[in-house]
Amino acid sequence: MNVTLLIPARYASSRFPGKPLALINGKPMIQHVYERASLAKGLTNIYVATDDDRIKAVVEGFGGNVVMTSPDAASGTDRINEAISLLGLKDDDLVINLQGDQPLINPTSIEQLINLFKDHPGEFEMATLGLVIDNKAELDDPMHVKMVFDNNNFALYFSRARIPFGRDTQDYPVYKHLGVYAYTRKFVQAFAALPLGRLEELEKLEQLRALEHGYKIKIAISDFDSVEVDVPDDIRKCEQRLAAK
Repeated sequence: MNVTLLIPARYASSRFPGKPLALINGKPMIQHVYERASLAKGLTNIYVATDDDRIKAVVEGFGGNVVMTSPDAASGTDRINEAISLLGLKDDDLVINLQGDQPLINPTSIEQLINLFKDHPGEFEMATLGLVIDNKAELDDPMHVKMVFDNNNFALYFSRARIPFGRDTQDYPVYKHLGVYAYTRKFVQAFAALPLGRLEELEKLEQLRALEHGYKIKIAISDFDSVEVDVPDDIRKCEQRLAAK
């Protein structure tokens, strides 16, 4: 099974322009993401998917691979879809979508997604990661997406609100969604052709489009959190975590 990991990276960001090139301990964030991902076993190749020449130059400068996509991509999945077409991937090839703002991703988490497809061939075409929330401040923070799933670890719903809501108790696990996806090339093409979902539009969560149209999303529970860099202050948090290690 060929496994291509794609890292979509945009320069433009309303909250943090130039985010992929922001320095973390003197190294561009996109390089941290790329190098962490390269430690995962089972990958055939890795590419950064970008529309920006500055990002392209930096990635090629540290020896990484780049696929240039259109600046008109409406979403991250549209950028992924364009990239896999340019790379000529086959329908049953596995694609890992790792966001370019996750510089502390644990390679084991990527391997979990690859192994899901190896261990359950043909049972689903999309998978993602979850993690039990330990930090209570994240429970009601809409920036941290929550998730619920069935007894077979198939997603039931994703929300920016706390789900499930305990009517009589607060003593139960709540799971956070980690924004790393795995899917077949065939699924990505089908997904990109689907109309915007009603729930997707309300929550601003692209993965809900898959659920709304009847697709299954398999969940792997990770033991490792992955800090996402949304605003400049998150750089400091990443450096603190790296120093702690």
